Amino acid sequence: MKKTVLIAFICMFFAFGVKAQRYAIIDTKYILDKMPEYKQAQGQLDAVAAGWQKQIDSSQQELDRMYKDFDAEQVMLSDELKKKREDQLFVKEKTLRDLQRQRFGFEGDLFKKRQELIKPVQDKVYNAVQKLATQRGYDFILDKSEGITVIFADPKLEKSEDVLKELGIQK
Repeated sequence: MKKTVLIAFICMFFAFGVKAQRYAIIDTKYILDKMPEYKQAQGQLDAVAAGWQKQIDSSQQELDRMYKDFDAEQVMLSDELKKKREDQLFVKEKTLRDLQRQRFGFEGDLFKKRQELIKPVQDKVYNAVQKLATQRGYDFILDKSEGITVIFADPKLEKSEDVLKELGIQK
């Protein structure tokens, strides 16, 4: 009997003594797809990207035509003219690759345009999530749209400094 009362008391102590962490799961892709301003921004971004891609495709067609003409004429060209045409082809191809990198490369024009058009909408969603977390007392909000990602975590739960202290890196 004493054991049963003791076990019940211990269970009640842990049940009330340990604060359960509250969390929620959201799907930011679903949320963004429901927002008219996101659809408008994505439409503008797609239109800009399509225009740039058309420009690159046109340059690629011109380069392909130049290669085809060179292949057809190279037997009749002198070594000097052949070298000159090869140099022109090289320069044209390099210009095309540079344009592709400028438009679609890492931190290229498309990235900057996306930051300009889409980031304000994403910030609006993030602020709403943060407000919801604060109002409803959530410790974590997870985003399931692209794998599980923590989109909000209560700063009080951040323990990186404690880990650094444990490792002897910080005091």
